[in-house]
Amino acid sequence: MVRKFLIFLFILSAIIPAAAWLLLEGSLPVYEGNQPLPGLTDTVAVERDALGTVTISARNRLDLVRGLGFVHAQERFFEMDLMRRKAAGELAELFGVTALPMDRKTRAYRMRARAQTMLQHLPQDQFRLIEAYRDGVNAGLDNLEIRQFGYLLTQTSPQPWRNEDSLLTVLAMYLTLQEASIDRELGLSMMHASLPESVYRFLTASGGEWDAALDESQFEWPSYPPVTDIDLRSISQQALSGNSFQESPAIGSNAFAVGGNLGNGNALVANDMHLSLRVPDLWFRTRLIYPAPSHTHRKIDITGVSLPGVPAIVAGSNRHIAWGFTNSYGDFSDWIRVRLDPDNSDRYADHDEWKPIQIERETLRVRDAPDEILEIRETRWGPILAKDHDGTPLALAWTALQPDAINLDITRLEQTDSLEEAVKIAQGAGIPAQNFIVGSKNGDIAWTIAGRIPLRVGGYDANLPTEWNQQTIGWHGWLAPADYPLAINPPGMRLWNGNSRMIDGPLLKKLGDGGYDLGARSRQIRDQLRALDHFLPEDLLAIQLDDRALLLTRWKQLLEETLQKTSPATWSREMQLALHDWNNHAAPQSVAYRVVRSFRLAVMEHLLNAFTATVRLDYPDFVLPRLSQVEHAVWALIKHRPPHLLPSSDASWDEMLAACAQRVTERLQAQPGGIAARNWGEENTAAIRHPLSRALPSWLAAWLDMPADQLPGDHHMPRLQTPNFGASMRFVVAPGKEEEGYFQMPGGQSGHPLSPYYGSGHADWVAGNANPFLPGLPQQTLYLHPTDL
Repeated sequence: MVRKFLIFLFILSAIIPAAAWLLLEGSLPVYEGNQPLPGLTDTVAVERDALGTVTISARNRLDLVRGLGFVHAQERFFEMDLMRRKAAGELAELFGVTALPMDRKTRAYRMRARAQTMLQHLPQDQFRLIEAYRDGVNAGLDNLEIRQFGYLLTQTSPQPWRNEDSLLTVLAMYLTLQEASIDRELGLSMMHASLPESVYRFLTASGGEWDAALDESQFEWPSYPPVTDIDLRSISQQALSGNSFQESPAIGSNAFAVGGNLGNGNALVANDMHLSLRVPDLWFRTRLIYPAPSHTHRKIDITGVSLPGVPAIVAGSNRHIAWGFTNSYGDFSDWIRVRLDPDNSDRYADHDEWKPIQIERETLRVRDAPDEILEIRETRWGPILAKDHDGTPLALAWTALQPDAINLDITRLEQTDSLEEAVKIAQGAGIPAQNFIVGSKNGDIAWTIAGRIPLRVGGYDANLPTEWNQQTIGWHGWLAPADYPLAINPPGMRLWNGNSRMIDGPLLKKLGDGGYDLGARSRQIRDQLRALDHFLPEDLLAIQLDDRALLLTRWKQLLEETLQKTSPATWSREMQLALHDWNNHAAPQSVAYRVVRSFRLAVMEHLLNAFTATVRLDYPDFVLPRLSQVEHAVWALIKHRPPHLLPSSDASWDEMLAACAQRVTERLQAQPGGIAARNWGEENTAAIRHPLSRALPSWLAAWLDMPADQLPGDHHMPRLQTPNFGASMRFVVAPGKEEEGYFQMPGGQSGHPLSPYYGSGHADWVAGNANPFLPGLPQQTLYLHPTDL
């Protein structure tokens, strides 16, 4: 009996994995053969190269979009579903109560309802693109024999794609790129209310010595505040505990370009978009080929990355122009202080009149739990979502929530052969406002802002909540394209941006400050561009992969000076030995880099926690917002060493620096192998995961996730890299010479773990090996044909 039972268990253990494997195989995309696709007017060819890069060829744009929707759905529908649900606040329908906190916050924006309104503002030709794409997506989903992998794991079923879901995908990018800036201003308001003006300005200024603006402007960091305004020695040591400063990388990108006179006649454009990294990657490598509508014998041939969920190439080259984006970090939202009627809290003041607050109720569907009703109070300016430091209700005005916030004008870049026309298209595009860097086959280059910019009136400080109940204050529509910042063929024929400030003066005031990144990364790019007089694609790729730690050079010197002043001790000798392998790079094998970096963060945390404690005396729940320029403030303190700005726990500035160094050494020394084993790669080990792997056993998660490679790079350098954040793609291309360009992408092309394209190209991304920009020879071809053929 025991023997029979063991045999049964053995057979069962073999059957279950085999059945699971068969289920997974049934949800694989169709890669070859012929498939009918309803709505086509002619055959669409879908070729895939060895990496799974898709080339779609069609006789017209609508057929091509229908085919693109089919392919996106087959490879990435689960990820598309997560994107639309993220924006709509509908994740709890899949994941239950664990997703409710996120849904509650996001649903308050009412983005699905707003997306449905936005559809009505689209031109008819763009609406038809969305309809064709929707039909292609749903056909691709229906064509799968078995539910996709993500739905098998979550034991849920996919819901059809709807027209507004493509707009929700764009709104998800608004959230990714701009929501942190919105939350930041709530923290700034607390700081402004609690701190003297000199202290607030010292901590929150917009730039300094690290600036690398395109117009060569450089801000001067404000002087440190006097003792009459603040004395940190009066803050108790108990109040200093419990605060925690964390430096996070900017959501953004690098983009830079050089004119054709510095190369082989064509402009060169480089772009690497820095975002959270996942499996599969956010982007989808795509080439689209179809006849030009206005030229009988010309074909549109565009290569780049598409965003599954949207019928467009986001960044790439069309053989005439090439373009890329970085997050602009202008200010595209405002918090409005809402004055409620003291006799009726359902009314608010607007232009000296009491207006009714509109009440909207949203139902949050929750898997395996009761539904939840969310009540949202709306004003003319936007929903009431927060309270100011004094308890005043705050309504949010945000470009993403405006009825005409989104359009598909970006698709027009496919067909333009003019740099000037590309600039106009970008300025009118309904996307989150981005730096747009473009180069042409003729050798010209340009920079402007792509996306909507609010036209502010009233001269108010847009970084702080303001009352808008007077007609002279607020937003009056959109900034006219003629008033956008623009640089075409600047002196030197070089353009660069790493999410830092690009301009000054009236144009900067129109654009606003949403938290520009420290200019160290942009400066490093700029200086390397200026160091060369002639460029090939590989020169720009080398800049993208630059992991030199120039910002930390002075911190290493400060650490060495601190150790020299410190009495000999075991910890200081250990740290001195650890500094011996310093080579000025964020290299995985470098112990010195990790030590210097840890020292910098320890000092910054210690000093900034004292200011945080000051604000918490007034607002106990205060959390220090992201202060991307605060390196300037901390270094000014170290340079001038004012006694009244030294935390009360320290006897002198030298002792404070030594104590920070000692804490770093003891923390690293206490780990296995001591400080000598604490290289940078140990901390910067890749954690690029499938969205569902955290809920799976480790052995299965390891199958889904990318390898735990030790990665070069860090914040404040062109090769920006953390374990799960960095370049979601890299390319270098000269329009008209795409064959000479390069491309890299982590995480792979397909979302199916049995696909040959799952994780494709990831190892080359890790190593910095460049794949060709254009797709390779086709390995598999699928023909989509009308149902009547």
